[in-house]
Amino acid sequence: MAVKSYNPTTASRRGMMSTDYSKEITAAAPEKSLVKGIKSTGGRNNYGRITTRFRGAGNKRRYRMIDFLRNKENVVARVESIEYDPNRTAFIALLVYADGEKSYILAPAGLKVGMEVMNGSKAEIKVGNSMKIKDIPVGVTICNIELQPGRGAKLVRSAGQSAVLRNKEEKYAQVKLPSGEVRMVNIECRATIGQVSNVDHMNIKLGKAGKKRYLGKKPHVRGVVMNPVDHPMGGGEGRTSGGGHPVSPWGQLAKGKRTRSPKKNSSKFIVERRKK
Repeated sequence: MAVKSYNPTTASRRGMMSTDYSKEITAAAPEKSLVKGIKSTGGRNNYGRITTRFRGAGNKRRYRMIDFLRNKENVVARVESIEYDPNRTAFIALLVYADGEKSYILAPAGLKVGMEVMNGSKAEIKVGNSMKIKDIPVGVTICNIELQPGRGAKLVRSAGQSAVLRNKEEKYAQVKLPSGEVRMVNIECRATIGQVSNVDHMNIKLGKAGKKRYLGKKPHVRGVVMNPVDHPMGGGEGRTSGGGHPVSPWGQLAKGKRTRSPKKNSSKFIVERRKK
C-alpha cells in the first residue's frame, strides 16, 4: 500500500499525504445487499443533549455489514473485490462463497482479488483464512480475534494492526496484542491469519482542518483556555497551565495516571500489562 504526496499549490496541500486507493481498491460501489443506512447522532442522546463532545456534521455514510463471526465453515470463498469502508480505517473484502452467498470481511494485508479463503479447521495457514486458535500454530501473526467464542471478533481490527500467538496451554492461549499487552484468550475463539490491511494509514496527513470536519469531528477545545465554570483547569490570568494534575471536565485524571479498576473481572486474563 502506498501514500500520495501533493505539490504545494495551496497552504493545505503542503505536506498533505493521502492513501493511494488506486493501488488497492478494486470497486467503486458497495454490494447493495450488504449495505444499510446509518444515522449520525452528532454526539447527542435520545434527549438531544450532547453526551460526547466535539462530534458533528461530516459526510453521510452507509454501513457495510461485516462478517466478524466467520462461522461458515469449510466452504471455499473467492475474493470478488477489495473496497473502501468509510466506517473504519481498514479495507474490506467482498467474498463470494461456492454456494453463492456473499459477505464482507476485514481484508488482511496481501489479500488480492481472485484469491480463495476458507473458514474452519480444514483451512490452510494462509492470509485471510479464519479458524479457532487451537488450530493455529504458535508464532503465527493473527488479527480479528474473538474474546468470547461465538461473539465475533473484537480485538486487532484497526488498519495495519497484528497480534502474535505466543503459546497455548489447556484452555487458553497467550496472545501478544499491538499495545504490548499479553492476554489469555480461550482457544475456542476464532482469529484470522495475517495483518489488517491499509498498513500505511499511520502515515496519512490530513493537511487542513476542513478534512477533519468531513470525518465528523469538530474542533477540540483545550480545558486550560476555558473559564472556571466550564472546566476544572480553566481560568487564571494570561496563559496559565491549569495547575495541578491534568483532568477531564468531570475530574477524571488524565495524562498517564492509571484509571483501570483493580477489581475488574478481566484482569485475571492479563499476563503482562501494556507498555506505559
